[in-house]
Order: sequence, then C-alpha cells, then structure tokens
Amino acid sequence: MKIENLDHLGLVAGLVDEIGLVELTGDLLGRHSLNHISPGQVLKAMILNGLGFVSAPLYLFSEFFEGKPVEHLLGPGITAAHLNDDRLGRVLDQLFEFGTTLFFFNVAMQAVQRFGVSVSHCHLDSTSFGLDGEYPPVNRSEVVGEGEEEATAPQAIEICQGYSRDHRPDLKQFLLNLICSADGDIPEVE
Repeated sequence: MKIENLDHLGLVAGLVDEIGLVELTGDLLGRHSLNHISPGQVLKAMILNGLGFVSAPLYLFSEFFEGKPVEHLLGPGITAAHLNDDRLGRVLDQLFEFGTTLFFFNVAMQAVQRFGVSVSHCHLDSTSFGLDGEYPPVNRSEVVGEGEEEATAPQAIEICQGYSRDHRPDLKQFLLNLICSADGDIPEVE
C-alpha cells in the first residue's frame, strides 16, 4: 500500500486544468518530442510548488513532489524525477524569451473567455511600497543590448521619490497596480 498526500493541490491543479494553462503554454512556447514533460506541465508544477506553502529552490524542486500523487496532478507517466532544475530552467528561459507580460496577457484572456468573466466594467487600484536603502537609477544603455530595440528590452522597476500616501516623502517607492472586473465572482465550474 502506498499513501500519497494530495492536500489542497488537487483543487489548484483542477483550476489550472479548467483554465487550460498546460495546453495554452504548449501552444505559445512550443513542444518538443524529446521532452518527457511539456512546458505546460512544468509550469503547472511550478504553480503547485509555489502554492504548496513550502516552496523549494530549483535544485530541490523534485523533492517537493515526493510523496505526492504526481501522475494525478501532472499527467500519466510523470514522476518527481522529471522535475529537475535543468528542465525547469529551460522552461523559465522559454517564458522569458516569449515575454512574461505577453504570456500573462494570453493566460488572463483565456481565463476571461473560459469562465465568461464580464470585462465591461473594471476597477483599477494602486498602492505604493516604501523602501529603505539606496537604489541607484537604472542606466538604460546597460539594460538595452546591442541591436535591441528599447521598447522590447526588459524594463526594470523604477525606484524613485514621489508622492507618498504614507506621508513618508523621505522614502523611495514603487507602485503596484491591480485591475479587477466588476464581475467579482469566483469562476463557476460547470
């Protein structure tokens, strides 16, 4: 008899499946016949690890899945050993090359379509995070490589002085914006 611990990961895996994240990731990043585990399955494993309350660094990633029903969570024939740091690193590189913002946009749009989320009315809110210490300004010429367009280069978060809602003009800060739809429901599974 073999006992495996599923915890809340079954619910998370079910929602990932409902969104169609594994298939979408394969469509956007491509698939290779020699890889035993697809980029979408790797991404699903990273989400499960991140929401597992005890995330592990990449070199210990497979240990997180020991004692868990990996085939049930990720697919038939997949074991914890398939989730090694090399495979995870390659998928992270693919996501970076594709563009994380564009990837997230595609995932969000698929979730909106699949769950029928109304986007006719949205609410935007922002918050600022005050920071201690020195944060020198980013030199754009160092970030943008040779022959690279500035618009396509990764953008660093700009840490700067600005209006402080916390009444702390002495601290540098950065802003975080969040847009929510007026729908407000948790997606229903039919």
